[in-house]
Amino acid sequence: MSLTKFTEVINIDCNDEFVFDYTQDYSNRLKWDTFLKRADLIEGALAADKGVKAYCVATNGIGMVTEYVTFNRPKVTAVKMTKGPYMFKSFLGSWTFKALSRESTQVVFLYVYELRFPFSLGFFLMKPILQMNVRNRLKGLKVSIENLPVV
Repeated sequence: MSLTKFTEVINIDCNDEFVFDYTQDYSNRLKWDTFLKRADLIEGALAADKGVKAYCVATNGIGMVTEYVTFNRPKVTAVKMTKGPYMFKSFLGSWTFKALSRESTQVVFLYVYELRFPFSLGFFLMKPILQMNVRNRLKGLKVSIENLPVV
């Protein structure tokens, strides 16, 4: 089975540095990420950065350990799975933040994954489920940021 790839995009009324920092601050993660019920940096890490690992658990109870392979504030960040559910042979996710103006940011999620056999037989079911989850996460991010009190 080959790699499956998809992207989802949303525009957020906020500057790119704030959006980047908000998404990568794990104390904020569960405020907006509708897919997760747990999100922790592990191995003593205090902040996200290249080489840092995180452990996240989806609302369905499935957990995954990822490692940051790219961390270029405020433009892009990427993680790869180092330990996760058996169904995934590999998994990579990246977030790109593009300033559209001083107060508007385009956020792009890119997922690339490969399913193990026999899960690969249902690849056509997995992609729309993941895409829906990512769309909901992005909507949650937009609502969370745009409804923060103005200081």
